[in-house]
Amino acid sequence: MRISFTKDSFTLNETELASEFAPIAETFQMQWSVHYSYRRKRAAILVSKFDHCLTDLLWRWNSGELAMEIPYILSNHADLEPVAQRYHIPFYHFPVRKEHRQNDQRRMLDFLSDNIDFLILARYMQILEPYFVDAYPHKIINIHHSFLPAFIGASPYQQAFERGVKIIGATAHYVTENLDEGPIIAQDVIHCNHRDTLDDLVRKGRDVERRVLAEAVRLDTEDRVLVYQNKTIVF
Repeated sequence: MRISFTKDSFTLNETELASEFAPIAETFQMQWSVHYSYRRKRAAILVSKFDHCLTDLLWRWNSGELAMEIPYILSNHADLEPVAQRYHIPFYHFPVRKEHRQNDQRRMLDFLSDNIDFLILARYMQILEPYFVDAYPHKIINIHHSFLPAFIGASPYQQAFERGVKIIGATAHYVTENLDEGPIIAQDVIHCNHRDTLDDLVRKGRDVERRVLAEAVRLDTEDRVLVYQNKTIVF
């Protein structure tokens, strides 16, 4: 259940509301939380070299479509720092070396600390270590460039091209320890045909990726997503 109400005539402050409601929740064995819309969530964006999702998110954020704060952008490459600079957002380069991935990701996790409410993987082409995922349960949004559960893992457009599919899609989901199997927040597809080359699929797919990731981020910032087992309920 999700209940939204105005606080114009509300007599309890935030602390009093939690204190007064706690006994009721305990009586009915409820899992519950309260969120205030005026308090914007803080989101760190993680990105690699592809810029389409990052650019789209920053444009929507700058235009007021996404009500959140972006304290910084992290990347395992330095390529997209100029994009961050255009929006005056601090950019930090955290290289991830294959042979030292655990230590490199530990440095990044230590940097994030407790200052972030959720993470956005805007085509961040790294598999996060289990301890990293555990630090942000159901708070890491990833965009996968296929209509899951089809074409899990690397090179989904190549897989789709080889299968001769007639639609391709994108999936935004919360990250879990199981690769590309976390609770799905949003999905969409676009049609393709036998004339489309692999490059055509990539071009069409990137449009869907941008749209789906932005929708998932919007839903999360507005607290419209509840996770139940490995599914989501989206209000």
